[in-house]
Formats: sequence, C-alpha cells, structure tokens
Amino acid sequence: MTTIAIPESCLVVLIGASGSGKSTFAHHHFLPTEILSSDTLRAWVSDDESDQSASQDAFDVLHTIAKKRLARMKLTVIDATNVQPEARRRLVELAQSQHTLSVAIVLNMSEKVCLERNIGRANRDFGDHVIKRQRQQLYQSLHGLEREGFRAVHILKSPQQVADVSIIREPLWCNLKHETGPFDIIGDIHGCYDELVLLLKKLGYEVNSETHHVIPPEGRKAIFVGDLIDRGLRTPDVLKLVMNMVKEGHALCGWQS
Repeated sequence: MTTIAIPESCLVVLIGASGSGKSTFAHHHFLPTEILSSDTLRAWVSDDESDQSASQDAFDVLHTIAKKRLARMKLTVIDATNVQPEARRRLVELAQSQHTLSVAIVLNMSEKVCLERNIGRANRDFGDHVIKRQRQQLYQSLHGLEREGFRAVHILKSPQQVADVSIIREPLWCNLKHETGPFDIIGDIHGCYDELVLLLKKLGYEVNSETHHVIPPEGRKAIFVGDLIDRGLRTPDVLKLVMNMVKEGHALCGWQS
C-alpha cells in the first residue's frame, strides 16, 4: 500500500497519457465537485468531449473555475493529460497566484497499457501515434517535475501501484479551526517587556519574569498580533516570553517581526 499525503487545500495536477487511468483514479479518490476534467469541459462548450477544436475554450473555463475554487481554499483536481510543460506551468502559476500549493500525481503507465485501454473507446479513435507522442512528452518531463514548482511529485508506475494507493489529506499548518478560545488579543508589543508582563498579570496570567514562563487562566489563550520587536528596550525578553508561550500552547502568534 502506497500512501500519498496531500494538503487539505491544494491544486492536484494529474499527469499521464490518454488511457493511463487518470479519470478513474480521480473519481476513486476525490469528490465529483473537486474534479475539473478537460473532456467534460470540452463537452460543455461544444457538446463533444473529443472535439479538439474546443480545447482552448474548455481550458479557459477550466482555469476560471479552478481559480474560483482555489480562492475559496477548495481542493481542486485537474484531470487532463498535462504532459506538456506549458500546460503544467499555467497550472502551477494559477495555484501560486491564489497562494495555494500544487501537487503532481503522475500515472506513468506503459504504452501497451494505454493502447489497450483505448481500444473500443468511441472518443479515443485518434490513432496510436497520439499516445506515443504523449508518452514521449511525459518521459522528457519526468526528471524535471520537481523543479517546475510542485510542492510534491508522486509517480505511479503500474496499474497495481495505482490500485494500491491511499490518499490522505493533511491539515494546513495555518488551519486553527480547532482553537475555540476564549482569547486575549494583544497587539504591537514593540519590545516593551515590562508593559507586556503588567498587561498579562492584569488579564490573570501568572508570569515568571526570570524564566520567561507564563501560566494562563483556565481555558484562556493569548493571541499576539502586530510587531513584537522595535522601539522598546527589552526585545530579547519579549521574544523569549512569547516563544515560550507559543511552544507550551498558551499563545498563538500571528507576527513576530
């Protein structure tokens, strides 16, 4: 069993020749609403998913929807061949523009497997040469994918590997939905350690000024926002105290410089 960990909110780019099993893989591991298929969008704009003349319009729609989803921090899966560097570059740039990570999952199936799967598929009568060209483009790209800007690249090399994959979604480091408070929000300390200690004590925190350790009131947590340093005379002490509070789970810090 191979486990692939992906961020709970990211752009997943499936890469592989026609017949490699991308659509089946996508529908097995992701919600229908999370998948943007080039074939489906080609059908939306032309009523024919195999109409290559509609590809530009289809991908325009795909990128528009992907951008909207990523802006809402929704996991988005691109189901297209994506064997061309330019196609992948546009997707990576799209993710970066929305401050989102991108992950590549490559279905590097053999030419034989791809050809056998396309036999008898009504919308895949484009000839063996197309798959051979796509496989060649993929082969030329494999060793450079990590340099294209993907946070992670996962390569599956056989149908058995694909069948044995398990995908888990990891929370983003900034996902703090589990924090429920109550919170004491403290802003712009600016290196003023004595004033910070006075404020914390007034809020009910126990402060040991020698060890820079703090015990909060039951169930409470401090949130530091704004500048911790600058102007005040005791910046190192401020940093030690806040860092200890964060380390011990007594505080969250949104800005430390």
